[in-house]
Amino acid sequence: MGNMAEYVKMAFKNITANKGRSFLTMLGIIIGISSVIMVMSVGEGTANAMNSEVADLGTGQISEYCSDDAMTEEAWITSEDLTAIKEQLEGVDGVTPNDSSSGSTLTGKGEFVVQLNGGTEDMQKSMNYNMKRGSYFTSADTEEGNRVCVITDNDAKRLFGSDDVVGMDIEVTINEITGSYRIVGVTQQKENGGFVSYTYEGMPVTLDVPYTSFEHFGWESDSFYSATVFANDKASGEEVAKDIIHLLETRHRCAGEDYYQIQSFQDMVAELNTMLAIVTTFISCVAAISLIVGGIGVMNIMLVSVTERTREIGIRKSLGAKTSSILMQFLAEAAILTIVGGIIGILLGLLGAVGACGLMSASMGSTIHPGIKVSTILGATLFSCGIGVFFGIYPARKAAKLSPIEALRRN
Repeated sequence: MGNMAEYVKMAFKNITANKGRSFLTMLGIIIGISSVIMVMSVGEGTANAMNSEVADLGTGQISEYCSDDAMTEEAWITSEDLTAIKEQLEGVDGVTPNDSSSGSTLTGKGEFVVQLNGGTEDMQKSMNYNMKRGSYFTSADTEEGNRVCVITDNDAKRLFGSDDVVGMDIEVTINEITGSYRIVGVTQQKENGGFVSYTYEGMPVTLDVPYTSFEHFGWESDSFYSATVFANDKASGEEVAKDIIHLLETRHRCAGEDYYQIQSFQDMVAELNTMLAIVTTFISCVAAISLIVGGIGVMNIMLVSVTERTREIGIRKSLGAKTSSILMQFLAEAAILTIVGGIIGILLGLLGAVGACGLMSASMGSTIHPGIKVSTILGATLFSCGIGVFFGIYPARKAAKLSPIEALRRN
C-alpha cells in the first residue's frame, strides 16, 4: 500500500512538471467522455419526456386502417362500423374516424391555410390539450352535421389577435365552396406537450370539426381509410385490437383477407424509443472514437516521457529498483492522466447535457431533464481508467525493460 502511494505521488510530480503537455494529453479523453455523457443524458432525457407526454394521453389508443388490399369501396370502414365497435365491443370508451381536409380562411390578420380534422366527439380523447374556453363539440353536433369547431388558443390569436373567440365564425373555403364554422371551444396545450403537439412557424391553422360537416363541401362522409379506437385502462389493448379486426371482417365478409391492420399507441411509442436509442448509441459510438484517439495520445506522450527519463530509469535500476516498480510508476502516470481527464469530461458532459436540455425545452415548449444515470457515469469512469491502463502498458513495459547500463550509456 505504501509503495502504491509512492507511485501515485511520483506520478503527480511528473505530471505537474509538464502541465501544458499533460493537459493536451488529457484533452482527447475529456472530449470523448464529455461527448458520450452529454449525448446519452440528452437522449435518455428526451425519451423520458416523450414517454411522459404519451402516458398523459393514455396508452389505450388503437389505430385501425385499411391495407392496400382493401382499396375498394366495400372494404372501407363505415360510420356503421364505428358505431358497432363502440357499442358491441367490451373495453372501448370511444371511436372516431380519421378524416381531414385542407382549405383557406381570410381574416383581418390575413389569409391562412386551414387544416380541418374531422371526427366524432370522441376525438377530444386524443388531444394533448386542455379546454381553455367553451367546450368540445357534442354527439348531437356530429349526428346533425353542425358546422362547429374547436380551435387552439395560439391559432385563435393568429386569426383574431385574441383567444376570446367562442361564438365567433370562421369562413373556410374548400374546393371553391365556402362554409362558416362557429367556434364553440378553445384549447390550450398541456404543460410538457411539445413532442406530441409540436408546432412550427407557418403551420396551418387547425380546426377540430364533426366529420359529418364535410357534407357541406360536396362529399360523402360515410367511409374512411382509418379510424382511432380508445380502449379503457382496464382493457387489454391486444385483445381489443383482435376484437376490432374480427368485427370488421365479419361485417364486411372478408375473413382471412388481411384487409384491416391495427397499430396501438404502445407499438408506435416502442418504435420511437427504439429509433431514439439507435441514434443515441450511434452518436455515442462516434464520440467514443475520440477516447481511442485520446488513449493513443496518452501512449505517445508516455513514450516521449520514457525517452526523456531514460537516465533517471537507469539510475533507479542501478540503485536496486525492481522492474515491477518502474512498470507501476509509468502505469500510475497513464492511469492518473486518464482518470483526471475522465472526471473533467464527466463534469463538462453533465453541464453540457443541462445546457442542451434547457435549449431544447425552450424551443419545443416541453420540459426536458437530462437522463443522468449512475451506470453511465460509472461506465465512463471505468472506461477512462481502462483506456489509461491499456495504452499505458506498452510505454511502461518499455521503461521497465531498459537495461541500467544501456540507459546510462544513452545519456
